[in-house]
Amino acid sequence: MNIVFLSPHFPPNFYLFCLHLRKAGATVLGIADAPYNQIRDELREAMTEYYRVENMENYDELLRACGYFVHRYGRLDRVESHNEYWLETESMLRTDFNIPGIKQDGVARITKKSEMKKVFMQAGVPVAQGQIVKTIEDAKQFAQKIGYPAVLKPDRGVGAADTFRVDNTSELETCFAQKPQTEYIMEEFIQGQIVSFDGLTDHEGNIVFYTSHIFSQGIMETVNEDRDIFYYSLRDIPEDLEKAGFDTVNAFGVREKFFHIEFFRTRKGLVGMEVNMRPPGGMTMDMFDFANDIDLYQQWANVIVRREFSAAYSRPYHCGYIGRKLGKSYKYTHKEIMDAYGSVIVHHEPINSVFSAAIGNYGYLARSENIEALNELARFVHDVYKSQTYIDEEGFQRTAWTE
Repeated sequence: MNIVFLSPHFPPNFYLFCLHLRKAGATVLGIADAPYNQIRDELREAMTEYYRVENMENYDELLRACGYFVHRYGRLDRVESHNEYWLETESMLRTDFNIPGIKQDGVARITKKSEMKKVFMQAGVPVAQGQIVKTIEDAKQFAQKIGYPAVLKPDRGVGAADTFRVDNTSELETCFAQKPQTEYIMEEFIQGQIVSFDGLTDHEGNIVFYTSHIFSQGIMETVNEDRDIFYYSLRDIPEDLEKAGFDTVNAFGVREKFFHIEFFRTRKGLVGMEVNMRPPGGMTMDMFDFANDIDLYQQWANVIVRREFSAAYSRPYHCGYIGRKLGKSYKYTHKEIMDAYGSVIVHHEPINSVFSAAIGNYGYLARSENIEALNELARFVHDVYKSQTYIDEEGFQRTAWTE
């Protein structure tokens, strides 16, 4: 089986997909713009061949790379990246080379938030009111309908990049004037807890693995307000979330794919937020494994190559991610954290700067049968000294730090 993997070196932990594809018997063909000597040894060994392009944004270069692979190895069976940024590129390559998977005529359903809403509604899941706004007049008229606060976001966007909350018409005008020149959707602001439904489907679209996470706040608030993030997996998934998750996955009809579906839990019930047909970001793939003592990298490779999912899982642990950002006055050092909570911390590492605004510059993974243990750790890791600005006797501004 010939599998083309786009940008296999990024994010850093995604080399494990290629490693396990090779173990499962696939021919792994990598395409990226990174110099070959900058790719980690394990990834180089996992790839049968690596084709370096000058610019991954140049589709003609990707066409030539895949054409070369066809000439050298025969028919291409899959193209993948597990990266939201390349979903549309993947669909174009699948269309041009007739590769199984989501093609150009279906990619809008998983990349455009306006189209996602339609599928949520087909699944019977309520959604926030939303509308494409092309002009400030469109936005003002829709604001009159839904009221403030409201949210402005790219219709096709990655994460919470260039996403804004607006609380009045003045803020709406400012944000609309400063936003990138791309299509935007405006939505009513939903107050609620963010929960996710995450998992993997097999070659027939059946869910073979699923779990759920609860987030301390949304990525928009984390980025725009420079907050620290904490999120954790559930051991027992609420019945309404499980049903909404299954119904949504079935409505999207995705096969051989990881999925990350976000909902708001409100007083009235669940509201569909958006879908990501790829593994959740950051170290969530590793959280899957630590929470269940399984290897989802290998299981995905088995689904692709052997059409089998053989892992048994029972969610014996909650697994949590706690991120810290540079420039904050945290009370406790890394050593103090490890001395106090090393028994529940299963992994920690610096975070690539591309993701730092969302998940921090350093991340801790911890697991426990008891969620309170993770809550206690998160409070400890995120505890900061408080500052107070004052004017001293000589008229100079000073800052005092207190606990």
